[in-house]
Amino acid sequence: MDEDELVVFRQCTGLEAPRPGGYREVYSICGRRSGKSRISAYIAAYTAVLGPFSEMLSAGERAWIFVIATDRQQAGVVFGYIKALLTGCQPDLVQRESSDELHLSNGISICVKTASFRAGRGYSTALIILDELAFLRNEESVNPASDIIASLLPGRMKGAKLLGISTPYSKSGYLYDCWKQFYGKESKVLIWKAGTRLMNSTLDDETIADLLERDPVVFGAELNAEWRDDISSFIDEGILRACMCRPTELPDPDHHTYLAFVDPSGGKSDSMTLAIGHLEGNKAVVSRVEEWKSPFDPKEVVASFANTLKAHRVTRVTSDRYGGIWVEDAFRIHGITTMMSDLSASQLYIEFQALTNMGRVQLLQDDELTARQFLSLERRCRSGGQDSVDHPEGLHDDRANVVAGCAVTLAKDRPWDEKEQEAHLPQQFHSLPASIAWQRKEDREDEMRRFFEENGERVSRIVRR
Repeated sequence: MDEDELVVFRQCTGLEAPRPGGYREVYSICGRRSGKSRISAYIAAYTAVLGPFSEMLSAGERAWIFVIATDRQQAGVVFGYIKALLTGCQPDLVQRESSDELHLSNGISICVKTASFRAGRGYSTALIILDELAFLRNEESVNPASDIIASLLPGRMKGAKLLGISTPYSKSGYLYDCWKQFYGKESKVLIWKAGTRLMNSTLDDETIADLLERDPVVFGAELNAEWRDDISSFIDEGILRACMCRPTELPDPDHHTYLAFVDPSGGKSDSMTLAIGHLEGNKAVVSRVEEWKSPFDPKEVVASFANTLKAHRVTRVTSDRYGGIWVEDAFRIHGITTMMSDLSASQLYIEFQALTNMGRVQLLQDDELTARQFLSLERRCRSGGQDSVDHPEGLHDDRANVVAGCAVTLAKDRPWDEKEQEAHLPQQFHSLPASIAWQRKEDREDEMRRFFEENGERVSRIVRR
């Protein structure tokens, strides 16, 4: 690099000079319109045509270049650039092509994959491109990006690279953890972080300034490559796992009084879910969760849920407030009365979080589907102090919704005091290293103190003295 190039390198990496021999993993955290996809395509085309991988292949073996994103359409942007480069510049090398695969006569294939930890197993890879890494989502895993990368790394050939490109998002997840661990530090992993204007000088300064003035938080991430402070993970995984201690059990209405919460669905896209639980002392025990995935006939599901409710001697069920009038009529046919929840989904989640922080919830220990939904939820700060909690686009929270609703409804009007708060907070962190446990304990205590101070008389039905 010449001196001008070194200035840019230092500005974007926090390093004084590149590592001799280069890097096997590079994560490019850049603003929108930075040219991330186009540059990735150049790297892929270079690897396919001039890389050494063809010489490493056994008879009948192929080396793969994967472009992985949340969906095929998104991954198709990078793939489209690669396809245009190779068919335009090296048409004789293209042996066969389709909408999501390109096979070259030198034994290299380029393929689009969706975000799944099964995507790259069993392949020899020459290059892996993870597009919009900060936004990789699926319902197979709590940490999809980590699981996908763990499944891909063992298949890399000698000299193969992994390239993650993304606009930054919340201060959580695989990409954020990589940035914290490797940015500005000498290692085999390079973190490149740059705003749109530095990467793409053709963009209009006035347009960028107008967008940043309109919403500095949102467009600060989109254009200046800044991590967003207004979005955070909803619940700590360690705290949630500590609550998942209840084995599956048969209904026991002679010894427990059960309560139920239902999240209705018309049967076309969302699941319809039911959670049933009871109180044991001051703990809300969610002992049963049922889910019917779409498509389905709502009347058939209501009949099934009604039988389950009757087995628990439940004649009244609380419904998500967006259920509509048809829910009341459908359950009435089976002798079940429905009541609309007076709390929104966000309010239920925030109160559920308070319960879990206090160790006042017990969930089914083998309910991994519900755990994944809880851990994918995002908490967003809003003006006026009213936070919202929701699932990312493309994911679902039907199971988490009814579990939170059931626990919160069970715990309603069951107050706890400050001594109970002090007694329960440390218990969630015994399995963690001492330094981490202490910091998390202090964070949770600070959060609860702020909760009391900010809400005053408006404190929730659960969390009150």
